Amino acid sequence: MKILMICLGNICRSPLAEGIMQHLVQQRGLDWTVDSAGTGSWHVGQCPDYRSVRVAKSYGVDISKQVCRQFNVSDFDTFDLLLAMDKNNLNDVLSLARNDLDKAKVRLLLNKQEVPDPYYDDNSFDPVYKLVEDGCKKIIEEYS
Repeated sequence: MKILMICLGNICRSPLAEGIMQHLVQQRGLDWTVDSAGTGSWHVGQCPDYRSVRVAKSYGVDISKQVCRQFNVSDFDTFDLLLAMDKNNLNDVLSLARNDLDKAKVRLLLNKQEVPDPYYDDNSFDPVYKLVEDGCKKIIEEYS
């Protein structure tokens, strides 16, 4: 299984989702590949937001070595499942889909619920971590 986590800038939510999923996958001994990307290009080449790094570290997950990148149409070919954090990013990715097969790979991490962007509220990072972790656990249950 190859999974891509997607948010807007690839600095807050999707790096957390990548790190959490990798951590859970390793704990369960699954042979999955996990990556993350943003629909926007503002932070390409940067590290994740320090607050995401900090909250992940507090739960024993290291995301400090991740490098932000932008979603690319070729990701449809590389990944089996593309998990968007919110409806705007979901729609942005779906708008780039080339066919129904591409579209079938894309969904929200939390099904119908969105993962809120914590960027403008320092106190949101911990609740976002927990939401993402719950979503990752459900994906593992569904696909393993």
